[in-house]
Amino acid sequence: MNLVLMGLPGAGKGTQAEKIVEHYDIPHISTGDMFRAAIKEGTQLGLKAKSFMDQGELVPDEVTIGIVRERLNKQDCENGFLLDGFPRTVAQAEALESILEDLNKRIDYVINIDVDQSILMERLTGRRICKDCGATYHLVFNPPAQEGGCDKCGGELYQRADDNAETVSTRLSVNVKQSKPLLDFYQEKGYLRNINGNQDINIVFDDVRKLLGGVKQ
Repeated sequence: MNLVLMGLPGAGKGTQAEKIVEHYDIPHISTGDMFRAAIKEGTQLGLKAKSFMDQGELVPDEVTIGIVRERLNKQDCENGFLLDGFPRTVAQAEALESILEDLNKRIDYVINIDVDQSILMERLTGRRICKDCGATYHLVFNPPAQEGGCDKCGGELYQRADDNAETVSTRLSVNVKQSKPLLDFYQEKGYLRNINGNQDINIVFDDVRKLLGGVKQ
């Protein structure tokens, strides 16, 4: 089965990706992993990507798409794959369609883990970190026994600057704006399936399994 996984920050995409690849025994292909593998293997495209990354620049589409093509052509993708972090734009999505057509493959589903923004705000702003030992807590999902203090060392807990409400709200708005054209593209193609991510992670995965139950492996 050939899948693309989407979801806003805090939607639990990483957790669902782990469960999907373990249950269905398909490779989890993220952009970062692809780049690192291509660089490690010393491929021509990998070295090109490294030259941009070393300068702190975005890797151009033609290089990224070339690396995706090479990755999807590998033997471990014969029975399917889970793409995560690619495509990010409609242009990349159109390039992916072309790649898959050349490989005689097609996308089965684009799974979008859909979560209310109010819940995402709660998830993303609730993290607290110990100043002394670095232990991580969450005010809702993993609260410390004593408010403001670390269970392990008693150190003071703090909120990272990029976890505050204003920063998180801006980050979510940017992601919503960027993802909408892509979601619309896949809706028109008939691939898009929204999964309710407001639920417990195991119930979310149950819904994913129900969706994928009819896909041939």
